Amino acid sequence: MYKINLKERETKMKLSANQGAELLKVLKTRFEKNMHRHQGLAWNEIFSRLHSKPGKLWSLNEMERTGGEPDVVGLDQESDEYIFYDCSAESPKGRRSICYDREALESRKKYKPENSAMDMASAMGIELLTEEEYRVLQQLGNFDMKTSSWIVTPPEIRKLGGALFADFRYNTVFIYHNGAESYYAARGFRGSLRV
Repeated sequence: MYKINLKERETKMKLSANQGAELLKVLKTRFEKNMHRHQGLAWNEIFSRLHSKPGKLWSLNEMERTGGEPDVVGLDQESDEYIFYDCSAESPKGRRSICYDREALESRKKYKPENSAMDMASAMGIELLTEEEYRVLQQLGNFDMKTSSWIVTPPEIRKLGGALFADFRYNTVFIYHNGAESYYAARGFRGSLRV
């Protein structure tokens, strides 16, 4: 199971100097290769911010390790936080075949998945994309053309047993629903992180 309690996560949320340097190199290369995602932002400022926040760097490493290919997609002017989203072409490979949340996982009697999207995101220190964030992501490129991704589900839908997921087909973003306990090899989740 990919479940870590918060105290354990705080102890583990530090990368070695080599791991940190390697991740920063990967992030810089991706940043420079995809300038259309973050026009007007400078890598040096992002680098300084990441360098001073080892816990956030650890979370970005978890996003990278599970196939998310995180990249900067904006700067929140009000909070002065850089926003990272998973920008892999398809839903991250290391986060697929999972149901929506812990309640859904525990409700399955047979063939339980390994984990849930909400538990994994929490353990990684990130948030699932909302519908609005997912639509913003799709303006930066075409994502989930073969896969789909769980997104934050409103409580009124979740209370009735459902959960939302999204994908991109026919040049259109589609938002769908499924039973929260369902899971598929082609469905994972995308996360966001503010630094």
